[in-house]
Formats: sequence, C-alpha cells, structure tokens
Amino acid sequence: MNLSEPGAATSQQIRPAEGERDRAAVFVIRGAVFVAEQNVPVEEEWDSRDTGADHLLALHGGVPVGTVRMVVEQQGVGLLGRLAVLPRARGTGLGKSLVRAVEERARERGLRSVQLHAQTHALGFYESLGYVAHGEEFLDAGIPHLHMERDVS
Repeated sequence: MNLSEPGAATSQQIRPAEGERDRAAVFVIRGAVFVAEQNVPVEEEWDSRDTGADHLLALHGGVPVGTVRMVVEQQGVGLLGRLAVLPRARGTGLGKSLVRAVEERARERGLRSVQLHAQTHALGFYESLGYVAHGEEFLDAGIPHLHMERDVS
C-alpha cells in the first residue's frame, strides 16, 4: 500500500532501534535500499561502525519503513549515515523527519554539529535542511558523494 493512498495508516514514529527485531528491520531496510536498489556491495554496506552507532527506526502505522544511523566521529561531531526509506514511504517527509531526529539525538549527546556524506543526487534535499557542502566530490561504493555539515548546537 502506498502511504499516501486513502486508508493508509497515518501514524508516524521515529525511535531508537532496540533489540534484535529492530536491528533486523534496520538491516532489511538498508539491504533493500542500498544493496538491492543501488547495487552497493553488501560487504561495503554493513561495517564495523554499526556496532557502536545510534540507529533510529521509522515506523508508519507500526511497520518499519525507514532508518538512519549516527556515529560519533570525533569530539563534538556526529556522522549521519545510512539514511534509507523504503519506496512506499518516500515523498511523505519521513527522510526529513529522520534527519531531524538524528540532529536531536546529536544535541542530546552534547554534539555541536552533524556531518554526512551525501550522494550528489541528494544535495538539494540536505541543503533544504540547512546542510552545507564542502570539499571535493568523492566516490563511495562507486556513487559520487560530497561532504556536508550543519551546526546543531
């Protein structure tokens, strides 16, 4: 069911991914978006940083439909990454809500800024949320990216 269809559940929730079931949902969503859709090799998608990261899970009508992670990269800086929203939930504002939830988590942890590595096709999305690109374009999993940052203090 498309989330914008009449009769679709309207309740949206973003919360920390806790427990095995939530973690499995995070990896299923990321696998569907990055591995299946974008052809990112599975060995590059899941990494050692997943263990210590803060993972957030987005639910729509109680069903997991999106995820994002934050890694504390250095003192005072959180790295937003692995933002993934299933196709049926795209265009609903869920991506924006996930980014804002990471920013709130960063503030709770006393961090001053959030950085991310944006796929170049998504620059406008992040710029609309106040992120500023800097540096040279680089490839990650064969996909062009740019560094971006936003002060959240």
